[in-house]
Amino acid sequence: MKKMVIAEKPSVARDIARVLKCNSKGDGFLYNDEYIISWAVGHLVTLCDPEEYDGKYKKWDASLLPIIPDKIKTKVIKKTRSQFELLKKIMDSPKVDSIICATDSGREGELIFRYIYEMAGCTKPCERLWISSMTDAAIKDGFQKLKASSEYDDLYKSAKCRSEADWLVGINASRAFTIKYNTLLSIGRVQTPTLAIIAARQKEIDSFVSTEYWEVEANFGKYKGLWFDGKTDNTKIMSKERAEEIKAAVKGGKGNVAAVECEEKKMPPPLLYDLTELQRDCNKKFGFSAQKTLSVVQDLYEKRKMVTYPRTDSRYLSDDMIPKLKIIAGKLYNTKEYHSLASYVTALEKLPISKRIIDNSKISDHHAIIPTEVNIDVSRLSDIEFKVYDLIARRFLAVFYPYYVYSTTKIVTDVNSESFVTRGTTVIDKGWTALNVNTEKEKKKEEVLPDVKKCDVFDVEDTKISCKKTKPPKPYNEAGLLSAMENAGRFVEDEALKEQLKESGLGTPATRAAIIERLIQVGYIERKGKSLIPTEKGLKLIEVVPVELKSPETTGKWEKGLASVAKGKMDTEKFMGSIKRYVNYIVDRSAKEGCKVIFAADKPRGKKARAAVLGVCPECRGHILENSKGYYCSNWKQGCKFTIWKNSLENYGINIDNDIVKNILDKKILEDIEVHTPKECKCDIVLKERGRLEVIIK
Repeated sequence: MKKMVIAEKPSVARDIARVLKCNSKGDGFLYNDEYIISWAVGHLVTLCDPEEYDGKYKKWDASLLPIIPDKIKTKVIKKTRSQFELLKKIMDSPKVDSIICATDSGREGELIFRYIYEMAGCTKPCERLWISSMTDAAIKDGFQKLKASSEYDDLYKSAKCRSEADWLVGINASRAFTIKYNTLLSIGRVQTPTLAIIAARQKEIDSFVSTEYWEVEANFGKYKGLWFDGKTDNTKIMSKERAEEIKAAVKGGKGNVAAVECEEKKMPPPLLYDLTELQRDCNKKFGFSAQKTLSVVQDLYEKRKMVTYPRTDSRYLSDDMIPKLKIIAGKLYNTKEYHSLASYVTALEKLPISKRIIDNSKISDHHAIIPTEVNIDVSRLSDIEFKVYDLIARRFLAVFYPYYVYSTTKIVTDVNSESFVTRGTTVIDKGWTALNVNTEKEKKKEEVLPDVKKCDVFDVEDTKISCKKTKPPKPYNEAGLLSAMENAGRFVEDEALKEQLKESGLGTPATRAAIIERLIQVGYIERKGKSLIPTEKGLKLIEVVPVELKSPETTGKWEKGLASVAKGKMDTEKFMGSIKRYVNYIVDRSAKEGCKVIFAADKPRGKKARAAVLGVCPECRGHILENSKGYYCSNWKQGCKFTIWKNSLENYGINIDNDIVKNILDKKILEDIEVHTPKECKCDIVLKERGRLEVIIK
C-alpha cells in the first residue's frame, strides 16, 4: 500500500519527490514503492455561482436578494477539471491507503486541500506536512514529523468561514448596488475598506488649502540657528510682518548661547522581515509593486530554496531555530557578496539572542522570512531576485549587530529676547547601519556642530527670511498603503477591535498585493507614477456604500471572529449567523436609500451596453433610464411610477430627447421654449408629479 502526497504546485511536488526518492514518472504524478506524489494548480475547487443554485439568479434582480443558500456548495473549476479528476482517481485507488496534505502551510493552503478532499468524497486517513522552508533538510524533517490532519480542523473551519462569508457579502452587496446604480460595482469585505482609505486621503488632498508661513535664520559664523517659539517649539511664523520684526530686532546683535543640550541615543537593529515589511521596502527602494515582490520572493522560496516561507505575518523566530542561526550566517560568510558583513556575526562566541529575535508568542503559522541553510550562489539569481534576496540577507545579519549609537546636540541662542535653535547629530557607532539595510526609522543624517558652551557670545553676521507654504498630504504609494492596511486599527474607535486589527489589519500578508491589483482591475484606483490615485468611480462608490461596508471596523469584527474559530473558541454557525444578518442588513439598506450619485455608463460588455443614467428621480432618488417609449425610474419594481413619456409633448411640436430630460430633471423647469400651438410662441415646461410635463404658454 502507498501514501498519496498532494502538493499545491507541480514545482513543490517535484522537490518533495526528489527528497522522498520518487524517481518514477506517471501521467501527472511521481512515485516509488512507498509514495505517489501529485499536485493541484492552486485552487481546483471553488464556490458555486448563484445561478447554479437556481436559474432565476442568472438575472440580477433586486427582488431576489439576498441570496443566502441553506448550504453553500462547491464545484470543480472547469479549466483545471482534468487535474482534479486525476487526483480523485489516485485517491480512490485501492493501492492508496492514506493521504498526506502538502499544500502551503497556511489558511489558504488548508482550504485548497480540504475542498479537493471533500469534493472527491475521500474518507481515507489524512496527515499534514507543515514546513517553513523548501530545503531538502526541512522537507525530510517535516515528513518525519507529520501531524494528524484533524489538528488543523479549526484552521480549515476558519478558512471555510472566510471563503463563504466573502462570497455572501460580495455577491449580495455587488448585486444590490449594481442594480441600484445601474453600473457594475464590485464590493468586497477587504477591498472596499481599502478603497475607503485611499479615497479619504484624496479627500484630504482635494480639500487642503495651502497657507504661507515664514522662517527666520540667523548666521552666527560657526553655526546657523532657526528662530523658534520657546513655548511651542514651533519655527513657523504666520505673518510676514512678524518675521520682519524678528529680523530687524536681531540684525547686528550679539548671540548669547543660552543652553547646550547633548544626549546619547541608541537605535536597536530592525526586526526581521515579514511579507508586508519586505513589500514596503521593495516598493520604497526599487519601485516594485506588492504583487511583484510576492512573486519574486515566492520563487526564492519554491524554486531557489534560498529563503523561508514568505507568506508570513511574523517578524520573529521560534526558539528551535537558534541552532540554525550560526549555520545560516556561515553560509553567507562563504560568499564574496556577504563575507565581510557576515564575519562579524560568525566571529561572535555567542549570538546576542533577545526577544526582538526569538519570541514563540509572536508566531502564528510561520516565523519571519530569513535565508535558508543552502549553499549560496547569488550569481544564479536574476537582477530582481538578487535585489529581494539581498534585503533579506542583510536584514538577517543586521539583527545580530550592535545598536546604532549617536548623540544629538541642541543649541539655543538668544538675541535681543528672540530665541534661535540649532540641532546636530554625531555618529558614535554605526552598528547595524553599516549594512545599509532599509528600516522603518531611517538613521539620522549626521550634522556635526562646533564645540560651543553655555554663555559663549557670537556676532549675528547675517539674517535671512524664507517664505514657505504648507503642503498637502501625499497620495498613497504602495508602501504607504500596505502600512495603512497593516495598521488599519488606527482608523477604528473601538479599543478591542483596534487591538484585533493591530494583529491582523486589512487582509493578510498573502492577500494584500492581490487586493491592490483587484482595485486597479475594477477601475477604482490607478497608478500614476508611484502613487495610487482613486478614480471618479472609486470615489463615488465610497460615497454611496454604507459605513459598515467601508469601515475597517467591520473587518476587525470578522477577523476577531475568524481568529476565534481558528483557535476553536467560536462555533462556525455562530460566525456565519452574524454574516447572514449583516448581508440582510446591507440589502435592506440599499433598497431603502435613494440614489446619491450618478455613475458614468459602463463600457459595453458583450452584445448589450448598460443603459445610460440620465438623472436622479425627484420622487424616490432612483435613477432615470430610457426605454423605447419613455424615461422611467429604476425603482419601478419597488412601486415608483415616475415616467416621462416621449410623446407627451408631440401636440406642441416638441420631440423629447435625452438633453431635454437631463435639463428638466436638473432645473425642474425649462423656460422660453419655442412651440407650435398651432402658431409659433414661447412657453415654460414644468416638471410635475410622476413625471407629468405641464406647458405654460406665454
